[in-house]
Amino acid sequence: MARRMLDKLWDAHEVLRRDDGTSLLWVDRHLVHEGSHHGFAKLAARGMPVAEPELTFAVVDHYAPTRGRDNIQAADIRRMIETLNSNAATHGLRLFGLHDPGQGIVHVLGPEQGLTLPGLTVNCGDSHTSTHGAFGALAFGIGATEVAHVLATQTIWQARPKVMRITVEGRLGPSVTAKDIALHWIALLGADGARGHAIEYAGSAVRGLTMEGRMTLCNLSIEGGARLGQVAPDQVTFDYLRGRRFAPKGADFDRAVAEWSALASDADAVFDREVEIDAGVIAPTVTWGTSPEEAMPITATIPDPATLPTARADRAREALAYMGLTPGAALAGTKVDQVFIGSCTNGRIEDLRLAAAVLAGRRARVPGMVSPGSALVKQQAEQEGLHTIFTDAGLEWADAGCSMCVGMNGDLVAPGNRCASSTNRNFKGRQGRGARTHLMSPAMVAAAAVAGELTDVRPMLEGRA
Repeated sequence: MARRMLDKLWDAHEVLRRDDGTSLLWVDRHLVHEGSHHGFAKLAARGMPVAEPELTFAVVDHYAPTRGRDNIQAADIRRMIETLNSNAATHGLRLFGLHDPGQGIVHVLGPEQGLTLPGLTVNCGDSHTSTHGAFGALAFGIGATEVAHVLATQTIWQARPKVMRITVEGRLGPSVTAKDIALHWIALLGADGARGHAIEYAGSAVRGLTMEGRMTLCNLSIEGGARLGQVAPDQVTFDYLRGRRFAPKGADFDRAVAEWSALASDADAVFDREVEIDAGVIAPTVTWGTSPEEAMPITATIPDPATLPTARADRAREALAYMGLTPGAALAGTKVDQVFIGSCTNGRIEDLRLAAAVLAGRRARVPGMVSPGSALVKQQAEQEGLHTIFTDAGLEWADAGCSMCVGMNGDLVAPGNRCASSTNRNFKGRQGRGARTHLMSPAMVAAAAVAGELTDVRPMLEGRA
């Protein structure tokens, strides 16, 4: 029978299956961070070791300060980092600590280190583990109890999801990015549109994306309700992985490529749901509400709840009240107070290059921060001179970490302030109590910084990118 990529990966990792159909899956890579302390505490309470320490990698990212790392003032942040350091030392785990040259956001670090490979299962106590599916991996986030189970057994119980294929065909317009593709389909299908499904992304527009773009796309699968996202590995994938620190080398790499090439869904595989999108209709997209589904082209007007179905109307009224927006007003021209570029969604070198292309020779009208996704991304950006473009524009160039995406390290948006952000979530309080977050691509964030308001980046990039 023809098989989908998800089925090939699932069957290869299934240890056993219960009568109810739930599978026990072997885990190839377990990524832990400061928030994984609950799992380690459960092991300690039972006097158990980590089952496979060589397959478990510890990363300081959520609480990582973006400045002043040599003298962390906040006791809670210091304690969270020290706890992870201690757990890693106790169990003999490879730790990408605060001062490690490879430190970074777990979903940026894993791929760039070559820990993420096609055909592997990847788990982490973070919903955006779906990022790693861009390599043709079976990657999904897990809860605290599941983290403990993986630590103790290197396995996890999971029900096999249905599979939805989202096919994006055609050529993307100027300055339209993977972030815009993701926000477009989430707005089209809704925040629950892919619930109960894994997503396989396909089509010429997806194949035309770089690995950075594919990671952004898979990262945001969760915001549309999916369990995970995947892209079949191809030459783009192989070229990205060749020479990575933990990737196979030499003849082993060539043999791996032969195996990875067979992971793609069979040509006549049947999917539980098919969604087709014309790449040409996607525009630079911005959220207006408090869910990623509340998004629209920058050229659109803010919706009037009175024109929406009752269930959606009530939510829209609440969202607009929180965001301080007026129905019927143009989205472009909405004043912003600050900007943020970074996160596991859009903190890679390609993202920084595109934002720098907008900002080069220009000044930001509002303050903002650029936090690279990893120390290696930061190093590369500095070698290319991107950091100078950001600082000359008036933005702060910071260290790597989750930073203002989730605010656990103290980087926050002040109550009532409006932030143009390249992150992944915009619910109430995500970037700080009372913060108003508009999600968009890094290029659109850079454009908002220059204009001091939400604006279409396309004219700013004409002749530049």
